[in-house]
Parts: sequence; structure tokens; C-alpha cells
Amino acid sequence: MINIVLFGKPGAGKGTQAEFLKSKYQLFHISTGDLFRHHISNKTDLGMLAQSYMDKGDLVPDQVTIDMLKDAVETHSEAKGFIFDGFPRTSKQADALDTFLSEKSMQISATVALEADDDVLAERLVNRGKISGRVDDQDEEKIRNRFEEYNNKTAPLRDFYEAQGKFHSVDGIGGIDEITHRLTTLIDGLL
Repeated sequence: MINIVLFGKPGAGKGTQAEFLKSKYQLFHISTGDLFRHHISNKTDLGMLAQSYMDKGDLVPDQVTIDMLKDAVETHSEAKGFIFDGFPRTSKQADALDTFLSEKSMQISATVALEADDDVLAERLVNRGKISGRVDDQDEEKIRNRFEEYNNKTAPLRDFYEAQGKFHSVDGIGGIDEITHRLTTLIDGLL
């Protein structure tokens, strides 16, 4: 079983690359954004709990997110592994994920950061915003704020996973096929 944490700044191509990895390695892609949308739209207990925090303008506690991840892992136990996209975002969350996976006799195999220059990513996001209509991708100042949020909260995961010998960096600049080749070469080397 291979379990990968995929991270990178907004626009780095995580979602695009997760689709290729999911198919090639028969992994189940767990996107926290998708999990939240699923649980909230289906009015599950976890979704209603998450919504109650969001309605007050509060961050959803880590434990609620972990419980959603547990549900997804248990529901898809036939998968040959998982791609975690959007979680963990902090060292505390990474520790909680490690604890949960160890209870299932599983572990993170590797973390892969898609690295790209902020200017390139900002341009990607603005272009994506024009096509998708996503408001959060149309304002460069807001985009740069999201990069800063990533730098402050998520970048420390590098140290967390480097300490475990599981951190890998992949150049996220280039064509989709080029980036996919870099990722699969790395992952094939880990198997």
C-alpha cells in the first residue's frame, strides 16, 4: 500500500496531478475540500457539525476533518493506497494523520511538494479564474495572501516530513506531462 501526501501552493497542480496518480497507482484521492462538500451537501452528522462551525465564522476543528478522513479511508478500504490532498496543513494535523494511520497499520509512504515560483502560480491562477469564474482566482492580491497563508502554516510540514525521511520536492513548472513524468519517476523509485 502506498499513501502519499501531495502538497503545494494554490495553482501548483495538485488536483491535476492527483488524477494521474490515482489512475496509475490505483489510489483513492482524498481531497479535504471534496470531503467537506460531500458531508455538508449530504447533511451527514460530520457535515452538519462542520457547517455549525463555518456558520459562526470559526475554523472547523482538526478532529472533525480527521473524522471525515477516517470515514473516507474506511469506506474505501479496497484501495491500494491514498492520496491526501489538502490535508495535513499543519504539523499538528500531520501528527494526527500519522496516529490514525498507525491504528490501521498504515503509514504515509511519501510527501511530495509541487514547487513553483509565486509569479508563475499567480499567473496560472488568474488564467484559471478567467476560465472557471472562480472569484478567489481572479484577484492577485488575494492569491498572494493565499501563498502567504501556505508559507506560514503548511510549509513547516517540510520539516515534519524531512525528519521522517519522507519529504520529496518535485519541480511543478512545465507541461502537465512533464510534471507527471517527474512525479511517477519519483514514486516508482519509492516502490
